[in-house]
Amino acid sequence: MSETILAVKGIEVAYGQIPALHGIDLEVQKGEIVCLIGANGAGKTTTLRSISGLLKPRKGTIDFLGKVITGVKPHIITGMGLSHVPEGRGIFANLTVHDNLELGGYLRKDKIKQSEYDRIFTLFPVLKERIKQNSGTLSGGEQQMLAISRALMAKPSMLLLDEPSLGLAPQMVQTIFRVIREINAEGTTILLVEQNAHMALMTANRGYVMETGRITHSESTKTLLASDVIKKAYLGG
Repeated sequence: MSETILAVKGIEVAYGQIPALHGIDLEVQKGEIVCLIGANGAGKTTTLRSISGLLKPRKGTIDFLGKVITGVKPHIITGMGLSHVPEGRGIFANLTVHDNLELGGYLRKDKIKQSEYDRIFTLFPVLKERIKQNSGTLSGGEQQMLAISRALMAKPSMLLLDEPSLGLAPQMVQTIFRVIREINAEGTTILLVEQNAHMALMTANRGYVMETGRITHSESTKTLLASDVIKKAYLGG
């Protein structure tokens, strides 16, 4: 029997008087990769920001691991095991790679073990070479690797990934998605927002499609990939 790790029910979010989300419902089961696709401005980032506590919905509820987290502060949500890798990466550019990784675990009550660093360096070997470098000197792809790695240092049971392939070269996109699959295979549940709809649907188990602040489709990725409507709108076909 599958276990629901995240349940979003009827959330509404507005920026001032401008509505951004109109009653969003979505669920993520333990161990899944679920993707959220849609055009720019559809509300995908707003959905993730609401889940991680950066935005407070004016209506609806968000449950994580059976606890209501609607309106809970972001650092408390992170401490519960839900890590958010924002669009634009959000690393501390003036700090070293090592310091960024250390900060990822600042809410933990235990110390980061060497085995956890080893795991990161297995996923992203280049970070080991760059460990003493200032993060602002990394390439865009390396910064994305660091952002994901920093989130993993919090030992999350679930990761929210917002546009992990944005602005990256095709080869780097392949690397990032390979690692997303590896992280998931090791037991981390993932909710993925991604502009590259084809890549997202090839990686995830299930997908939601958003249009102007509403969910319009919720299907297995196999069904979405085969849909003429989805092909025409998002897959260039």
